[in-house]
Amino acid sequence: MTTRSIRFRLVVWYAGLLIAIFVLLGSLIYAGLKSYLVRNLGLTQVQRAQQMAETLLANVEKTGEAHVVEEINSWVTPEVNNRFVRITRGDSSVLYVSRNPRDMSFEASQVPTYPKPVTQISWQTEILPDGRGIVVAAVPCQSSSGLHFLVEVGVPLKSVQSILHHFVILLVSGLAVMVAVSIAGGYLLVGHALAPVDQIASSAERISLQNLSDRLPIARTGDELERLSISLNNMIARLEDAVRHNQRFIADASHELRTPLTLVNGELESIVQKSNLSQENLQTLSNILEEVERLRRIVEGLFAISRLDSGEAEKKWLPFDLAELAASTAGQLEPLAEDKGISISSTTPNAVIIEGDRSRFKQVVVNLLDNAIKYTSSGGQVRISVVARDGHAVLEVADTGIGIPLEAQPRIFERFFRVDEARSRELGGAGLGLSIVKSICVAYGGKVEVESAQGGGSRFKVELPLAEGSKNSKLYKNGN
Repeated sequence: MTTRSIRFRLVVWYAGLLIAIFVLLGSLIYAGLKSYLVRNLGLTQVQRAQQMAETLLANVEKTGEAHVVEEINSWVTPEVNNRFVRITRGDSSVLYVSRNPRDMSFEASQVPTYPKPVTQISWQTEILPDGRGIVVAAVPCQSSSGLHFLVEVGVPLKSVQSILHHFVILLVSGLAVMVAVSIAGGYLLVGHALAPVDQIASSAERISLQNLSDRLPIARTGDELERLSISLNNMIARLEDAVRHNQRFIADASHELRTPLTLVNGELESIVQKSNLSQENLQTLSNILEEVERLRRIVEGLFAISRLDSGEAEKKWLPFDLAELAASTAGQLEPLAEDKGISISSTTPNAVIIEGDRSRFKQVVVNLLDNAIKYTSSGGQVRISVVARDGHAVLEVADTGIGIPLEAQPRIFERFFRVDEARSRELGGAGLGLSIVKSICVAYGGKVEVESAQGGGSRFKVELPLAEGSKNSKLYKNGN
């Protein structure tokens, strides 16, 4: 999954949104929990201070201040309970102040004096110079004789901080799980949401000239995806109409031209055979006859391509031996090669059964061999082989000819494309032979490739599926 894909961006947005919500919610819970714990701690200290004021200071005149100090040390025991206690008289003198707690969670001497005057019960959080916090409650009171006192009771924030620390650990752990779950869940959800797009893309990849009548699946989602599916199907329908119209035009034009060209060719041949023509007229008619023959071959090629494009291949699927066809065709073209001083060798050790129109595949072999012979100089070699490999029939035609420039190879199967216009015309080429080869191969579920270097010969490789139920097919299905 690339970082530029829609799937990646949607997963990132989905996971990022969930994580942001989780972090925001966790922060709010943290702040609320902290506020609650500190407030609860403060109110607890207020209750303790009130209890001390009511029990120890209400009758201080009778019991004496020494009794107050003794009771605090024996009953409250602030040092043991890690608390802070301070009682201040109305004149700001200190009646009692506790020492440092046993756990040394704060320095008693660092606890600041409560701001004066204190007229009502209150509590506040104090941050000591060493950075530690303490919650101090202040309760003003008055004895029965009218003496005023301020009772301060405090407790460190250590317990609150411990709870918050564990909560943060839990929150971070939950965040890690949330990230993993959101990414995995987002990937699955986005994959499910984009599944119709994958189906559309897969269907679009399968549509070609041979099955333009097929349509893309329509995602019944009622949104942009459904409109896209419908729009693409409408576009394919328009393309199908245009292609079919073009195919009919080419087929009709080729069909209409075949008969007059054949007649013209016949008439010209009969005229050339007359003995009363001058040498100059004979040469002119011979040139015309060559051009008419070339034009006739072009029309035949266009007619063959138009029939293949219109789905002719779907009608003829018969099993035959491609190896035998290649060997026999090579034998038929051997005299043509010998006339140029070229040797043809064929390697077809075993039968290779495929399905299709035998006459069409003979056209493939003829065109590839004819091409190899045309562009191979005297003394060269042309080799043809057919083998079964990896569940496919592989036909290869290699030569030691002039080769094909690298920049021309991507276009070598285009209609009317010729590497060397002048030389192709001299050799009678119209630029349709290889295009016909490709059309036949594609029509029967195969492909054709070329490997060549200028001056180093060419090798054309045709791959076709083996016939179902053939010996070769069974061998490859069994893993042999």
